[in-house]
Amino acid sequence: MKTRLTDIASVIRSKNSGPYELTLDILFNEQADFEKIRQAGYINEELICKLYSVTPDKIVSIVAFPPAKAIKATIKRPLCSGGLGETDVYGAQQHAPLLDLEFEM
Repeated sequence: MKTRLTDIASVIRSKNSGPYELTLDILFNEQADFEKIRQAGYINEELICKLYSVTPDKIVSIVAFPPAKAIKATIKRPLCSGGLGETDVYGAQQHAPLLDLEFEM
């Protein structure tokens, strides 16, 4: 059975992690769902590369933080925050690719 990320996460957001990096945060409603996703390795380098059209060298980190039931991925921004041609100064609109994710649970 497939489960949508939006059904098991209370927060899915993006934000700047300094002017050159973007952080994607997923905070789960339940510890059990967080553990299933973490243990299955669904949020991984391959997925982030595919969703954000980046190469592995652009991924700074993907970290699970059990006390917060959270997974955090940080990638290098294609353009510096506020730079010429950049369209999301705060990085707050970059989480959209995560919203359509579904997982086998």
